Amino acid sequence: MSLDKLRKKIDGIDEKLVELINERAQIVVEVGKLKQAEESPIYVPHREKAVLDKIAELNAGPLPDKTIQAIWRELMSGSFFLERPLHIGYLGPRGSFSHNAAMLKFGQSVDYEALADIRGIFEEVSKGHCDFGIVPIENSAGGGIRETLDAFVETDVMICAEANMAIHHNLLANCPMTEIERIYSQPEIFAQCRNWLAATFKEAKTIPVASSSKAAQMASEEPGSAAIASSIAAEIYGLKALCQNIEDISNNITRFLIISKNDALPSGDDKTIILFSTAHRTGALVDVLNVFQKYNINMTNIGSRPNKKREWEYYFFVDFLGHKDDEYVSKALAEAKEHCLQLSILGSFPRCTTIL
Repeated sequence: MSLDKLRKKIDGIDEKLVELINERAQIVVEVGKLKQAEESPIYVPHREKAVLDKIAELNAGPLPDKTIQAIWRELMSGSFFLERPLHIGYLGPRGSFSHNAAMLKFGQSVDYEALADIRGIFEEVSKGHCDFGIVPIENSAGGGIRETLDAFVETDVMICAEANMAIHHNLLANCPMTEIERIYSQPEIFAQCRNWLAATFKEAKTIPVASSSKAAQMASEEPGSAAIASSIAAEIYGLKALCQNIEDISNNITRFLIISKNDALPSGDDKTIILFSTAHRTGALVDVLNVFQKYNINMTNIGSRPNKKREWEYYFFVDFLGHKDDEYVSKALAEAKEHCLQLSILGSFPRCTTIL
């Protein structure tokens, strides 16, 4: 076929796609009416997982699953808009990695609110001002995010979903590298670029700020300043990317949690996160962990944060596979609680197996 004929063929397929997409949207409107009548939630994580898994199963190529799923995420975002626009809180300003993850997760058709710090996201969700919040919980190179872990100790929100996003850091500035006197970014980002910074900058002062996009904003306003941030932040704040992909580990992934007032129903492939504290005695932590071994529960992560009210006592965070409503998980949690001063379920939710 000639190029002109191939393009006409594409135009014909596009017409059919638009017709089918809007036919789907009409059904979404009816679903929205039923949800409103039953007061059901708009965003349902286990249904999202089922749809995306089914789409990947149906995909025979040549487009990769990631591309097909991204299209369906936007379709679902439009569905949220038709049912009731969702309000999503993220760590701002615009252009942060959290902002990027939120848009990849929830699409272009929801409302976003940039918040000044991670604690603020928890508070806005807890008060009902935001339907959902997206917060970073850990990075494959830098480990756990302290502000997020501490906020879980001090608030009552739940985890309903998770998302993984590949992270690439860039040195942004509007001056030559030889003129950079200070570099702004998050503490965790400095840690992820430690080797590169040590080898490249001897004199420049590193200054921690709340978010990478705030760093970019400050660098755009101050002569002799730079930021380590995303390429999107460079576009938003009019900065040049002097050096790209400066992270020490190339396979750099940040895991984000989606928080709300409720967690999710079982999907068949779930994860649960709990928070607990134990008595200050020998073997107390081992007693709890042995319960999970007894029930053959696979723990995928364990971390700790100091108890701010009692010296040398800690809160422990454990991720494990399974849903709190699974019979064996329910029994394990009941037994583990007997060895704890406190045990809280932060949420059960569909396990994320893809990278945004």
